[in-house]
Amino acid sequence: MAKLADPISVRKNFLLSDLPAKEFDRLLPHLIPVTLKLGQVLYESGDRMDYAYFPTTAIVSLLYIMENGATAEIGVVGNDGILGIALFMGGDTTPNRAIIQSAGEGFKIASKDLMTEFSIGGKFHNLLLRYTQALITQISQTAVCNRLHSVEQQLCRWLLLSHDRLNSDKLVMTHDLISNMLGVRREGVTLAARKLSDKNLIKNSRGTITLLDRLGLEQAVCECYQVVSDEYNRLLDRGVARTFA
Repeated sequence: MAKLADPISVRKNFLLSDLPAKEFDRLLPHLIPVTLKLGQVLYESGDRMDYAYFPTTAIVSLLYIMENGATAEIGVVGNDGILGIALFMGGDTTPNRAIIQSAGEGFKIASKDLMTEFSIGGKFHNLLLRYTQALITQISQTAVCNRLHSVEQQLCRWLLLSHDRLNSDKLVMTHDLISNMLGVRREGVTLAARKLSDKNLIKNSRGTITLLDRLGLEQAVCECYQVVSDEYNRLLDRGVARTFA
């Protein structure tokens, strides 16, 4: 018999932690602990989605892949939500790649078990739809930001969104990987990171970016970050943004 998922670890995902006891207890036996490694691909574009994922300490990046192989990030999913919204939105495939941006832990659930609980129409159903609307806002705002704002502002937004979904001020991330996420040249990321470092907002060291001044990053970022944070707070009744410690 499979070991029951640890309820304390499960509640590190905010969607699952918001469930009433009855719904939480129904889902718990179907949640399978998973370790998610940096660079691991969970879905490729067009893949059939047999599982949905609830990250707890990992962050998943949603990437759009062009015909020439170029990539650009359209959204991030962490302990704030669920990966696999297509399952309950009427489809079982996704048009984008899902790749682990920051290694960590999470839980997966078979699509049939997810849909069984979703079809009951309780708070779980409501939370998933509200989260989907918040994620759509993030995706839309990312498209606007990538088109209209500087690489430095995009990097600030990306760092803050990642920081909101981690329990650490250190992000293990190379400039090459960030450039793939943002869809810009590596040189542009390096220059933007140097500017933030010169302002003592971050520290760069061998593939690790450490956030030194959260408030300073919030002052340097474009309005896109706040739009996304406000929408998460409105729809899910909590703030994503944290006070820098």
